[in-house]
Amino acid sequence: MPARQGGTEFRSLVYDPPAMRKPSFPAVFQNPLSAIGFLTAVVALGIGAALLAVHYLEDRHNPYFGIFLFLVVPAFLLVGILLIPLGAWRERRRRRRGDVDARRWPAIDLNLGPHRTVAALFLVGAVLVIIFSGVASYSAYHYTESVAFCGETCHEVMEPEHTTYKNSPHARVACAECHIGSGADWFVKSKISGAYQVYAVLRGNFPRPVPTPIESLRPARQTCEQCHWPGKVFGSTLKRFRHSLYDEASTEWPIDVLIKTGGNEPASGEESGIHWHMNLGVEVDYVARDSGRQEIPWVQVRDLATGRTAVYQDREKPLTAEELAAASPRRMDCVDCHNRPSHIYPSPDEAIDLAFRDGSLPRSLPSIKEHAVEAMAVEYATRTDAMDGIASRIADAYRKEHAEVWEQDRAKVDHAILRVQKAYGESIFPEMKTSWVAHPDNLGHFVSKGCMRCHDGNHVSESGVVLSNDCRTCHTILAQGSGERRAIANSSAGLDFDHPEDIGDMWQETGCWECHTGTRP
Repeated sequence: MPARQGGTEFRSLVYDPPAMRKPSFPAVFQNPLSAIGFLTAVVALGIGAALLAVHYLEDRHNPYFGIFLFLVVPAFLLVGILLIPLGAWRERRRRRRGDVDARRWPAIDLNLGPHRTVAALFLVGAVLVIIFSGVASYSAYHYTESVAFCGETCHEVMEPEHTTYKNSPHARVACAECHIGSGADWFVKSKISGAYQVYAVLRGNFPRPVPTPIESLRPARQTCEQCHWPGKVFGSTLKRFRHSLYDEASTEWPIDVLIKTGGNEPASGEESGIHWHMNLGVEVDYVARDSGRQEIPWVQVRDLATGRTAVYQDREKPLTAEELAAASPRRMDCVDCHNRPSHIYPSPDEAIDLAFRDGSLPRSLPSIKEHAVEAMAVEYATRTDAMDGIASRIADAYRKEHAEVWEQDRAKVDHAILRVQKAYGESIFPEMKTSWVAHPDNLGHFVSKGCMRCHDGNHVSESGVVLSNDCRTCHTILAQGSGERRAIANSSAGLDFDHPEDIGDMWQETGCWECHTGTRP
């Protein structure tokens, strides 16, 4: 502004803005879309900050809390931030078309108070957004790999896996440790795969049961062997199998077995036993006819020391030349035998034996195993139907066949019903069609074929060598039976198997799984 001093006119050296209009927020940002974006971002940031504080102050949360905090709120924040420049871009285009008079770029002058205010707000907002986005992104990364996210978010789909996981030997190992492992590449692969799974859940067209084995599962060498050291060879392991009979007393029939765990490490002197298959001294490849890898007609064994290779084919159902040419052999690893390390679905027979073992089911009730297994083995449509059916079937059995117990010891029967219902709820999931039948356990050969997929006595090499199915190859029976039939080995050769019921030599000619299907034989 002009001024006079001593009659002389001069202009101030301080910048004097044009007086034609009052300076304000850059005009292109003054539009409805940018205003909505700004409001959305501010609200999302405020809600996110509040929820983040709750997240770190509280110990336990609903699984959907994390989804809202780490996925939904940041999404709204990002949308709001993107709407601000989008609105400005649209406003600038509108002004260029001549709707209003506008300069090419908005004038920003920090000498002006309003402009300084806007710049300060922008810088403070940017810092807050960066901090919140960083914390949210880091927390979202960990949350999407948490047990709560994997097991509880999609409750209906993952209920069988989450329930059995909590009762498994790996209950304190996070899902992602086995299903994803470390490293960014498998993390990205899992998220790409998970995108379709989310879509399937939203559409309701996910498979029932969830198919296994998982085709894209990371190799066991990169997951299992991070904790289970393959080079640590064990000679043998003592294990007691505690079966119960289907007689009135539900008699326990224990079998003490020395399992030849072994290994295949020449330096340790152990080159035999079950863990011979661990690909330390040999490489085992196989071809399965079915997606569940339960029918294996072709096996190849390569000795890493000598380079010699032997191929064993099922002589009853060998692969044709066309089938073999089209096949993609799989390299055997841990999960081919330990295929249910965390999601174990015991059969009714095994589930009731477990209940006897922990003392929660009274063996003193007459024929309780028979009645319990028969009630669990019925194919129910829903969990509610199963709970009602188990209660009514067991109650009817005692009311009709054991009237004295029903009248005098009703409380014990009611307790048994609750325990059988619990066993069903932890192992059978009718809505997802998931049970021991859908997911057989390959560790052993009692209820499912397991080891005998290859060691059935039918796999023969071109030179006539047969993959052995001799019981003593993998284990030695040290003691078996109960009462007067209890027998204890008096030599390292162990005992011949003694079937609880007299079936002659049938047990040598028939696989256990062919009679013991998980219910009463």
